[in-house]
Amino acid sequence: MKKYILTSLLITGMLPVFAQQSPFILQGKIKGQNTGMLKLTYPDTNDGYVQDSAVIRNGTFEFKGKLNGPVMAYIMGTVKSQAFDDPNAATFFIEPGKLSMELIHGDFKNLTIKGSKTQDELVALNLRKKIQLEQMRVLSAVYNKANMTYIEARKAGKPESELEVLKETANAEKDKMDPLIEEMDKIDMEYIRTHHDSDYSAYALSWKVSSLPLKESKLLYATLSDRVKQSSYGEKIAKEIRSLEGGSPGGIASVFSSTDINGQPLSMADFKGKKYVLLDFWASWCVPCRKGNPHLLSLYSKYKDKGLEIVGVSDDDSNLDAWKKAVAQDKIGVWKHVLRGLKRTATGYDKSTDISEPYAIHSLPTKILIDKDGVIIGRYGGGGEGDAAMDQKLAEIFN
Repeated sequence: MKKYILTSLLITGMLPVFAQQSPFILQGKIKGQNTGMLKLTYPDTNDGYVQDSAVIRNGTFEFKGKLNGPVMAYIMGTVKSQAFDDPNAATFFIEPGKLSMELIHGDFKNLTIKGSKTQDELVALNLRKKIQLEQMRVLSAVYNKANMTYIEARKAGKPESELEVLKETANAEKDKMDPLIEEMDKIDMEYIRTHHDSDYSAYALSWKVSSLPLKESKLLYATLSDRVKQSSYGEKIAKEIRSLEGGSPGGIASVFSSTDINGQPLSMADFKGKKYVLLDFWASWCVPCRKGNPHLLSLYSKYKDKGLEIVGVSDDDSNLDAWKKAVAQDKIGVWKHVLRGLKRTATGYDKSTDISEPYAIHSLPTKILIDKDGVIIGRYGGGGEGDAAMDQKLAEIFN
């Protein structure tokens, strides 16, 4: 099942560091550029990240800092945008010790670095993924062009019918990358299962754990060495597993109150003892979510009179118009709808009223099935089973 991963992190791999830190020195050379600046971003100890800069002098540069172990970093030169496909931006693993790097202006993706064992692992794995990565670059370029055409048309105020066609065209190009992503995911999973003392294994698993079945995540985490479990990525995996346990079968459903799409109060407490509730975590911009709505409509029509209620929880707090428009377009206003409740602040996000957080929702679509006693009896999507299992469960309950 295709999923959209939810994250409030600015840079992929920017994770908190927990253990004792040690110094690193990164000395580098850049071909094709003798002056200017480079920026380096990497995790800090306060659940954030360090943003450092270095002056390029005669084609050389140096960064210094402290780390508790290998972490993914992001280096940026003279870029045209903040996009990860910019030729003067790249990610790589750094770790404590003395490191050396070689960059080429206009080709940061082919950087080389010595002194980072985890980066060596990544390079070796990318060689195994060479065919897929090359195909991905071609498909990604086509998708980016189609997506930009859609964005420009939207800015120009083109008719809705034209925008829908352009959006579908872009999504169709994006879908072509899915088989390649699955192939590369299999390579990573094989590596995780066979390299238990690898920091890369922990890094890769930390990004997969929220979309894997909880039982599988626990088994994979258990195989990691004690050293890796104590790393920042190991800590993240453990935290995510604990979170998933609270939003998985057997857990007590979080009781929330909110205001629905029609401005009426809605509380989970109102359904206790009366209804089975299927919480549908989705968003107007989530293509797999929208494509699944016809199936949800059929389930609702089949079971609503037998005791099923659906509550859509949308990740559209920053775009109310898109939320309401999607509900109308997909004809899903027949069930309840509320917003997630995530509030953006000057320094990040306020999760005090976030409905998704207690259920460990980190990928869309995800559905949580709750019985009349308020106990979670099914999780489908991120960290759970597939829709076929959901259909079977509902049939067992209501037929």
